[in-house]
Amino acid sequence: MSKLSEAVSINPYFKVQEGKLDDFKALMKDFVARTSTEDTCLYYDFSVCGDQVFCREAYVGAAGVLAHLENVGAQIEQALTFSELYRLEIHGPAEELAPLKEPLAELNPDFYERVAGVE
Repeated sequence: MSKLSEAVSINPYFKVQEGKLDDFKALMKDFVARTSTEDTCLYYDFSVCGDQVFCREAYVGAAGVLAHLENVGAQIEQALTFSELYRLEIHGPAEELAPLKEPLAELNPDFYERVAGVE
């Protein structure tokens, strides 16, 4: 099985307040710099569509996700001062999603359990 098939991906979608997209783009540099220090990060990048920002990211297991969220907690708080986290998806194997449900409950994510894929 591919390592990526075993990974846990986080898919946050932000709606940025009018006139604040440049602020969010500047903050992306901080997110990327901090995330680049994480050994369990498999990929991490941002995409923009109008006033919406998407972060495409994946980690080795639930522990990698939790370590990442702790590492970028201050940046997330700052982003939420000029944007809204309007959708959050977590994708991965059931055994990796289970340990995330309680710690991430207040963010109200949708958990997508991997059921099939390339082995």
